[in-house]
Amino acid sequence: MTGQKSEGDRKHPVDETLPPLKMFTSGLQHVAAMYAGVVAPPMIVGPACGLNATETAFLMGASLFTAGIATLLQTLGFWKVGAKLPFVNGVSFAGVTPMVAIGKAQGPGNALPVIFGAVIVAGVLGFLVAPYFSKLVRFFPPVVTGTVITLIGVSLLPVAFNWSQGGNDRAPDYGSLTNIGMAALTFLIVLVLRRVLRGFLQQIAILLGLIAGTLIAIPVGITNFSAISEASLVGFPTPFHFGAPQFDIAAIVSMCIVMLVCMTESTADMLALGRIVGRPADERTIEGGLRADTLGTALSPLFNGFANSAFAQNIGLVAMTKVRSRFVVATGGLILIVLGLCPVAASVISLVPLPVLGGAGIVLFGSVAASGIQTLASAAMEKGDNALIVAAAVGIGLIPIAAPDFYHHLPKDLLVVLDSGISTGCLVAIVLNLAFNHFGRKAADGDTADATTADDPTAAGHGDPELSSPPASVPTADDPAAAGHGDPELSSPPASVPTDEAGEPAAAPAH
Repeated sequence: MTGQKSEGDRKHPVDETLPPLKMFTSGLQHVAAMYAGVVAPPMIVGPACGLNATETAFLMGASLFTAGIATLLQTLGFWKVGAKLPFVNGVSFAGVTPMVAIGKAQGPGNALPVIFGAVIVAGVLGFLVAPYFSKLVRFFPPVVTGTVITLIGVSLLPVAFNWSQGGNDRAPDYGSLTNIGMAALTFLIVLVLRRVLRGFLQQIAILLGLIAGTLIAIPVGITNFSAISEASLVGFPTPFHFGAPQFDIAAIVSMCIVMLVCMTESTADMLALGRIVGRPADERTIEGGLRADTLGTALSPLFNGFANSAFAQNIGLVAMTKVRSRFVVATGGLILIVLGLCPVAASVISLVPLPVLGGAGIVLFGSVAASGIQTLASAAMEKGDNALIVAAAVGIGLIPIAAPDFYHHLPKDLLVVLDSGISTGCLVAIVLNLAFNHFGRKAADGDTADATTADDPTAAGHGDPELSSPPASVPTADDPAAAGHGDPELSSPPASVPTDEAGEPAAAPAH
């Protein structure tokens, strides 16, 4: 009994705190991995709304500040807000295209107030529907989550490739041998550091690789120090700096669609991260995570920020470093707030050349895809139509990546969803899983029990814990001796449970 008590009292790695130095460096590594992704949307939206370079820089600082607030809401949480997982939140790319369209339609004077008004309404509505949206977790079995996680990684890889070439396809040195060479060198440095280092140094190999790559880039001549000389020491994001929010129906509808897309992607991200850290995201976790996303979104316009959602880039960092503490990411959130308040500090982070960041990004984003493939290995691919589901969903999800102009003749409102391979692939996987494993031929053949055991996340510990408690004889996720190393989806059923030819628990006889 004493041993059981000590085992039960031991903190989950997600809830552990690290020594201050490790906490700071690991948090800084998360910030370095996602910094470019946070400042890129305001760099695009600002000029489209008629802002000059100084105003755009202010918008970038505001995005860093609000990303820090949203990250603290997600990792620390309060009441029913926050997934309390090591999630970094930042400005969502899903809203860039609609915001640019709003900016062009409204003109320089009204663009940002109209955008901020639409973001506030979308965030509030998202917060209200989060409890209902979170129930979609039952439609995310391993065959769906594995597909989505794989698509997240594959969708992010072109971002790393673009960074590796220089980030700006209009620049004369875009894709130059110097840029690609620096990316390749950083890529090799990260791999070598991960291979030869041990312990904590191995965990911050990405950060060390970025530092080494940046130092090497200085004599090469691709490190820009002008940002430091031009940055001010203090720069608080004045509330409603660009004017009071305005509420336009068309803009609100557009941003509400964006919010739904963000919530879909965040749900998939939470399921992915839950598997990686060994704490599967159930319905309550997803509800809290979506509340954090949407509350952060509703508050962001107050400080001149945009819609926030979970950053998939950092999932790869967690998978690679094995540092699962949410307090590490919360430290990263505090660093983001400081960067937003201190432009000089932010400019130091921006010294990392994009080719260097791209070389490290290939490893990071590839790790996400690898996690998805690992999840698919537990999805009974040999059973029924699961392989067909994955094939169709991945194929559709890759369209925006392989053929960016594929949907260009369709209405622009649809492009908010269709231009996201993660969203389209996720929707296809959910629909086909329902059609093939729940309502289709298998239901007619009386094989729905197979779909329930292999493809229902509640049966694998992914649903409401009150509805999915395993029998006492079945090893659980909290038992390190359980088959599958504590992952309920990798655990084999006990020998006393009859199984079918696919290795799944057999259907109970009809009464």
